[in-house]
Amino acid sequence: MDARVIIIGAGAAGMMCAIEAARRGRSVLVLDHAKAAGEKIRISGGGRCNFTNLDIQPERFLSQNPRFALSALKRFTQWDFIAMVDAAGIPWHEKTLGQLFCDRSANDIIALLLDQMEKAGARLRLNATVHEVGQSTDGRFQIESSAGALTCESLVIASGGKSIPKMGASGFGYRVAEQFGLPLIETRPGLVPLTFAEQELAQTRPLAGTSVQAEVACNAARFSEGLLFTHRGLSGPSILQASSYWREGDALTVNLAAGSDVVAELSAMRTEAGRVSVKNALARIIPEKLAAIAVAETGLHGNLADQSNAALEVLGARVHGWRIKPVGSEGYRTAEVTLGGVDTDALDAKTMQSRSVQGLYFIGEVVDVTGWLGGYNFQWAWSSGWAAGQVA
Repeated sequence: MDARVIIIGAGAAGMMCAIEAARRGRSVLVLDHAKAAGEKIRISGGGRCNFTNLDIQPERFLSQNPRFALSALKRFTQWDFIAMVDAAGIPWHEKTLGQLFCDRSANDIIALLLDQMEKAGARLRLNATVHEVGQSTDGRFQIESSAGALTCESLVIASGGKSIPKMGASGFGYRVAEQFGLPLIETRPGLVPLTFAEQELAQTRPLAGTSVQAEVACNAARFSEGLLFTHRGLSGPSILQASSYWREGDALTVNLAAGSDVVAELSAMRTEAGRVSVKNALARIIPEKLAAIAVAETGLHGNLADQSNAALEVLGARVHGWRIKPVGSEGYRTAEVTLGGVDTDALDAKTMQSRSVQGLYFIGEVVDVTGWLGGYNFQWAWSSGWAAGQVA
């Protein structure tokens, strides 16, 4: 069971690394505690795997060093992975904002990776829990696992982050990094729904299930996508995106009618249908329940014809500039990714190898590189796995 390269984690990054290292003639063994490879791939994108994005840009990745990801992303691009998908005959389609999905199932991507691993000669051992990792005086890594005692020259940590613990996610990779003296950037849930205190929930809970096209701003970030009210707070793509930039104490500014001009539209309606109530008029622009709350908050009464320009401006400001301060998030339980991780200052950007420990590599989500929603994190997995696979 020994190998020259052992990869811990049979996810997107780990399998990509295994393919590339095995193609170089290296003896490769991939270990994973799960009963099947690529479990996060399987559930991603509603089961269709948003496997990359046409518009990969370095600024769409969060990190203490935003330029760290540039080397890997440039050397193995979205076009390279799309070529792999095409060569395997996997049909795919583009959704909004450059997001690419499988036509059939995320299982097509898993099958592609497993097939390429097998053809390259990489071995996969599932249901294999790693208990301990060490290093001998000759520099070889020693691994105690449920599959037995193993040794290797190159050890690649592709164990992911803490998101979705029910699927087996843990802090294993961070513990290995600390064991070998690599610094960590504080971890927290990313791409995650945000929650409200009871005072705000009393207002928004009746809106649970209501969705709108919104523009959400948080600190320097701004996203225009769908927003969903939940029983605990807010979700939807715009909120998930903003959550990666949100920290405790921050407020969100939300345009609840992105793409509309509430004041202009209500002014036009006032001329044509002045006897319509303010609430019903606004409900022609945004969902009725949301319109009722917005009108009640601004204290407006009566028909549209009764409202002054100033009153409509007040209502427009409420709809286009709703400010709300979440108190927390849904946590790792529902987070799609983990922010933070192994400090990129401790890694070589070209190889993903530790600068201080020869033969030790960290790839994928365990590293302090987190992409936007929409295929960016998968591309980081492919690119970082590919980069390590060239040298491990």
